[in-house]
Amino acid sequence: MKLRSAKNPNTWLAISLATGLSFGMAFSAGAGVSESEAARLDGDLTPMGAERAGNAAGTIPAWTGGIASPPAGIAYTIGDHHPDPFASDEVLFTITPENAAEHTAGLTPGHMALLNAYGTYKMNVYPTRRSCAFPEAVYAANRANAVNASLVADGNGVAGALLGTPFPIPQEGVEVVWNHNLRYRGHKLTRQFSAFTPSGSGSSFTPIVVRDQVIFTYANPTIENFADLDNISLKYMQTVVSPARRAGEIILVHDTINQIAGPRNAWSYSPGTRRVRRAPTIAYDNPQSYSDGLQTADNFDLFNGSPDRYQWNLLDKQEKYIAYNSYKIGANTLTYEQIAQENHIDQDLLRYELHRVWAVEGKLIEGNRHIYNRRVKYFDEDSWTMAAAELYDARGELWRTQEAHIVQYYDVPTCFNGSEIVYDLVARRYVVQGLKNQEPMINFFADELNEDQFTPSGVRASASR
Repeated sequence: MKLRSAKNPNTWLAISLATGLSFGMAFSAGAGVSESEAARLDGDLTPMGAERAGNAAGTIPAWTGGIASPPAGIAYTIGDHHPDPFASDEVLFTITPENAAEHTAGLTPGHMALLNAYGTYKMNVYPTRRSCAFPEAVYAANRANAVNASLVADGNGVAGALLGTPFPIPQEGVEVVWNHNLRYRGHKLTRQFSAFTPSGSGSSFTPIVVRDQVIFTYANPTIENFADLDNISLKYMQTVVSPARRAGEIILVHDTINQIAGPRNAWSYSPGTRRVRRAPTIAYDNPQSYSDGLQTADNFDLFNGSPDRYQWNLLDKQEKYIAYNSYKIGANTLTYEQIAQENHIDQDLLRYELHRVWAVEGKLIEGNRHIYNRRVKYFDEDSWTMAAAELYDARGELWRTQEAHIVQYYDVPTCFNGSEIVYDLVARRYVVQGLKNQEPMINFFADELNEDQFTPSGVRASASR
């Protein structure tokens, strides 16, 4: 399936990126990897930079292209919630507190901590399905980016990349973080999702429903020159739909690519004051607005924003059980009350698979402030989506864990987290967000969005409607 564009079919972009041209700037000799190394993306590596082969044990299969269009035999129309193409798969085994010690090699410390903390927590492990696939134009961009992209501003910015993964063959930890931040999720999209933070019993919560509108400037298929991005990676507007006491609240974010040359710009609108104000607190470790204090602003989408407060160390490639092909928990037949349980969500709604992940450790740089002194993150090799994480406090103690529920949106195609969760092991509570069960499905082809909407005046106009 070709990448859709409101202006052209994008074939020319794939050709120009494949030849490494049209970036409109000079690159240093140290930018990217060699041409021979980049050629691995058509050889032993997939076009995303993952290992094409399966593992020696046969528990991870080879990548054979993923699901690049709606599977045959599945009744699906764009706009529907995505039917599960693997609904007939059976559970291979279940990891519980009683047998967790037998599976430590495949468990992250965060999942092990959850198994130790809650006697009812479990992980149903299914056959591994390497379903992730992306448009051919993204693959072409990856090949060009591998050679031409470079880190700038001591790793706190990127230059020379367009559309695709900036560092499909990463050499250091911060490159993997940028791969997540700039991963392909389409060009223009709208979505509505629910977030909630249950009480300890899991029975009491009020969902907060928000509507998102996003223009991923970095993924604009009509941009030929890196300089034309004007240092903007995305423009994002979020409007609270319910509950009534918060309805109409709006935030606007312009995120940047070189975070030192130009930091994130953010604004907020309150129906009470009817004013648009600068909102510098929508960043770093400031509380996320609907998490009841259980996650930070940079926990949204697992991680977002500037990486500049941490030293990021690339640890190694590991095989871990992560939540994957998470169609069941996104089904429109589920209510939020069915998902929420005491201490954790209903784990029977999640599917875990063994996948290779890049492990990256972030250590807080001396002189910088953040409530997390150390973070260990695990990034899915097939999508660059951050799949799980451990978040440590100033004493070095494990405080919170994160988990993404990865889905292949086969109509686009693109692959990233459909929902996500933060578990606070100290407060013994959790916040889950991104749920769309009772909401309209993501519109990945929101061509009606335009740049004028993503300005302070655009926020005022939106608030008046």
